[in-house]
Amino acid sequence: MPATLRRPALALLLLLAAPAAAQPVPRLTPQPAPTTALLQAVAVTSADTAWLGGHRGAVLRTTDGGARWALRPVPGADSLQFRDVEARDGRRATLLSIGHGAASRVYTTADGGASWTLRFTNPDTAAFYDCLAQWPSGAGFAWSDAVGDTLPIVASADGIAWERVAGRLPAAQPGEGGFAASGTCALAWGTRHGWIGTGNAPVARVLRTDDGGHTWSAAATPLVAATGAGIASLAFRDSLVGVALGGTIGGNATGPRAARTRDGGRTWQVIAEPTFTGAVYGAAWAPTPWGWGLVAVGPGGASWSADDGDHWQPLDEGAYWSVGFGPTGRGWMVGPRGRVTRVDWERPDGVLREDAPDPR
Repeated sequence: MPATLRRPALALLLLLAAPAAAQPVPRLTPQPAPTTALLQAVAVTSADTAWLGGHRGAVLRTTDGGARWALRPVPGADSLQFRDVEARDGRRATLLSIGHGAASRVYTTADGGASWTLRFTNPDTAAFYDCLAQWPSGAGFAWSDAVGDTLPIVASADGIAWERVAGRLPAAQPGEGGFAASGTCALAWGTRHGWIGTGNAPVARVLRTDDGGHTWSAAATPLVAATGAGIASLAFRDSLVGVALGGTIGGNATGPRAARTRDGGRTWQVIAEPTFTGAVYGAAWAPTPWGWGLVAVGPGGASWSADDGDHWQPLDEGAYWSVGFGPTGRGWMVGPRGRVTRVDWERPDGVLREDAPDPR
């Protein structure tokens, strides 16, 4: 091999090497939490403020980047499992508890969790609400496992009044439902786009709305589909590009765990899978200094991708159930026994970037 390279060749090598050298990486900071409950929901509104939800009625909030987490309990809800939390800021948040019948409830606070108001109690003993999603206005929806050939849905125009609405979702497949693993089987983006990810049926589907939940359409995905298998998490970085992740939660079905759309959920293609074994429970996009990063978590660990899921790198071997990021790129992963880990982004030289601009 020649001892020197011609200048054009050298320039090309430097150009190819530059993106990798400049690429920031996630930095993890475990944080103590005042609970040993399994945590399964994350909502991040800023670099300082985030909300968490979990078993045994656990609700936590931080307003200082996780230096201190405070319990913000719902009175009389110690037996509930809060598997979804949505928040607009440090004062306004919405909780979904899961379970059959009256165990599925929606609560809201407007004073940082000092008090909570019950907004919806599921009256149908056969229904089991899995996930809730809200737009910035507070309007939103929550959906249930199938009851007969219907997927029940409750909706709100303002985040305050929640009512069941009929005939909005496509007909259900036999046994179709969701996996209430991380609060990410339903997602709202922008002011009118929304998605629902299903499983436990012959086909794992994504249901899509482009008009704020008034009408919905269904698209098949290539994810593994069977009883106990399907989509557990949806993540979109804009109205077009998103991923559906999941796998086999229970049972022995095998098949793809990850798919991507570039047309808003109309069509889906298989992509590379996160590095950890087992099902993906939660996923979220993070706006980083170099663009969007994607983090996926599950009981088998955590992985991250810098190229929309084409390639994945290991992030942590610990078990996690959910992950969420705010507009600055800071986020949190949560899991069993009160596990809370903050995620920041830094350059290879160790310079921390806490104020990454939102590339939207």
